[in-house]
Amino acid sequence: MLIFFLLIFSVYLGENLYVFLKVWHSMSGLPVNLKVFLSVLFWLCAISFLSLLKLRDAQLLDSISHILYEIGTGWLVFTLYMVLLLAAVDILKLFHIQFAYSLPIVLGIVCCVLLYGYIHYNHPKTEVINIVINKPSAQVKDLKVVGISDIHLGDGTTKKRLAQYVEKINAQQADLILIAGDLIDNSVLSVRKAHMEEELAQLKAPLGIYMVLGNHEYISGVEPSIDFIAQTPIRLLIDSVITLPNQIQIIGRDGRTNPSRASLNTLMEKVNPDLPVFLLDHQPYDLQESVDAGIDLQFSGHTHRGQVWPISLVTDQLFELSYGYLQKKNTHFYVSSGLSLWGPPFRIGTQSELVVFNITFE
Repeated sequence: MLIFFLLIFSVYLGENLYVFLKVWHSMSGLPVNLKVFLSVLFWLCAISFLSLLKLRDAQLLDSISHILYEIGTGWLVFTLYMVLLLAAVDILKLFHIQFAYSLPIVLGIVCCVLLYGYIHYNHPKTEVINIVINKPSAQVKDLKVVGISDIHLGDGTTKKRLAQYVEKINAQQADLILIAGDLIDNSVLSVRKAHMEEELAQLKAPLGIYMVLGNHEYISGVEPSIDFIAQTPIRLLIDSVITLPNQIQIIGRDGRTNPSRASLNTLMEKVNPDLPVFLLDHQPYDLQESVDAGIDLQFSGHTHRGQVWPISLVTDQLFELSYGYLQKKNTHFYVSSGLSLWGPPFRIGTQSELVVFNITFE
């Protein structure tokens, strides 16, 4: 794990050095004082992400914490696109193709792309999926389920944004709400400080609201996360099964972060396979395991589909299903890209979403 983080840090440092050297070269005609100011500003932005990790549980003012979070995480995507475009310019130079004012042009393109990504992130779509499950359900033939994942409450997803999400969810008038983990981001402290349980208390669904743990609940501290969720109408399923009044059974697996979590086969011993079985599992690994177990619908999140291109290409290779709907035999899968996101407030080539399942039982 240490080697992995050192590798990531080295890549991040290398990206910033590459961009900085390009910027420094372009500032050759500027006054020394201005060059020093811009250089200090550049590296303050670069280290703000590292400061964010160090100070995540510090007692900072909400405004300072939010600004530090936005700058620190946003800088990750800024440097990514700067490196990609500046590298493309350098490659073109090898073929004797050069552009005047290449750095200002690259900077302008990156800023426009980030502006688009920010606006796009602020307009999540509603994805509607119609599913037929060939099993009976007591008293009802049709069921409307809202699925959400990866809200990442904290310095990024604020209480104001959460209120907008709650309004959007309640507008669907769903029978059941499922949350596939990562409700909390990196620390419970900021969530408690903003009293976000007040907004979560407004969620409404006659059959209840059920959730499983994600990796970020463990990052935030699993016990504080569980304590916070207990103050909301959300029922947390940790390697457990709940049977609804209409005989639909929901299995909630513990997060994959816990190496001692129960196996799916063990949890299946607690259900009646002749009745509908839904599975909540934060990370969408081992899809065939769910097919073999006889799961009817699995809802997962975690991937964000990379949030921005070209990271989405990586997640598409890492997961059999990194985003969207898939049916394998009688098992329906949906992996959500997330209602919100972690870190950089941009959606480029991906989409924030709320998922609505219209389920018919036959």
